[in-house]
Amino acid sequence: MLSKRATQVGPSATLQITATAKRMVKEGKDVVAFGAGEPDFDTPDVVKSAAVAAIQSGFTKYTPTSGIPELKEAIVRKLKNDNGLDYEAGAVVVSCGAKHSLYNIFQVIVDAGDEVLIPVPYWVSYPEMVKLAGGKPVFIQTNLKEDFKITPEKLRSCVSKKTKALVLNSPSNPCGVVYRRQELSAIADFCTENNIYCISDEIYEKIIFDGIEHVSIASLSEKIKKLTVTVNGFSKSYSMTGWRLGYCVAESGIAKAISNIQDHSTSNPTSFVQKAALAAFSLGPAFFDDARRKFQERRDYIVSRLDKMNTVLSYKKPEGAFYIFVNIKKTGMDSFAFAKRLLEEKYVALIPGGPFGCNDYVRISFATSMEKIKTGLDRIEEWVNQL
Repeated sequence: MLSKRATQVGPSATLQITATAKRMVKEGKDVVAFGAGEPDFDTPDVVKSAAVAAIQSGFTKYTPTSGIPELKEAIVRKLKNDNGLDYEAGAVVVSCGAKHSLYNIFQVIVDAGDEVLIPVPYWVSYPEMVKLAGGKPVFIQTNLKEDFKITPEKLRSCVSKKTKALVLNSPSNPCGVVYRRQELSAIADFCTENNIYCISDEIYEKIIFDGIEHVSIASLSEKIKKLTVTVNGFSKSYSMTGWRLGYCVAESGIAKAISNIQDHSTSNPTSFVQKAALAAFSLGPAFFDDARRKFQERRDYIVSRLDKMNTVLSYKKPEGAFYIFVNIKKTGMDSFAFAKRLLEEKYVALIPGGPFGCNDYVRISFATSMEKIKTGLDRIEEWVNQL
């Protein structure tokens, strides 16, 4: 018999849709895939070359569980320069992707019965990770009119004596929300007043549009810094999704506990991938500017097309990441029916919003070429007009 924890966790909807779309492509169907949560750009050559050089030099053995010292020092410099965060290398734990970092964090700070506040919509894995740690996800409802943002008032309505942590994702998946400094300051005050951990997922920090500033909540005060675990990685910013490397940074007690858990699960992240990540830090601002410009062009095009369909579809213009969260309520379908029919009838794959906590929405990823975006939106517009 399976364990209770195994039966309580469902598969990832995003990975399922992506796998189905790939299968249809192999069958010869002309599928336009708007599902993937990964950049369509290739991994930079300097990163690939560093990995090859590491392999050829024999850097293929075990490393320290929490990462090689030179990579951790590079992360410390990055946090200082980009995020205004001062940490020692011992506060950094490098793991097998930011998802792995998040899993470790919940295992370390959540006990059975502890509650974790999760704003809706949310990335699909947050609630499942909380449940795997024995905790209870408590959802904070937001809506389109509120720009999908939480406030101290909303937090106060959900907090209890069992509340252990808040999950914050800015820029966010699935709706591209970016919290401003003043908004984060109010959330930080709430966390410090209630002694609640803040798990700040900043994996999309380099993909922000319209000149909006990225702010790490831990940089706002020493009080909130002690309560914050900041999560980041190389998948989204450096187009290294398959390389599986992420990291978190926290006060020393939490970092040590995470390293101990990793000792008995994966041990170290892949040795030569760590060398590749070290090379990624050599890429300058121009690399990120170019990727951001391309993503913003795609976002602007999608928005312009959706505006022509706005009698049926509505949305919040994303300020970061590479997704747009579209309200489909006027079609009369829920997100699963909408996604299923669109894939079967028009060969367009997108992600239903149900697993994100919003069954009246679907997620469109614009991490694909402009040519495919144009083709896909032509099909969506034709299909929606026929409904």
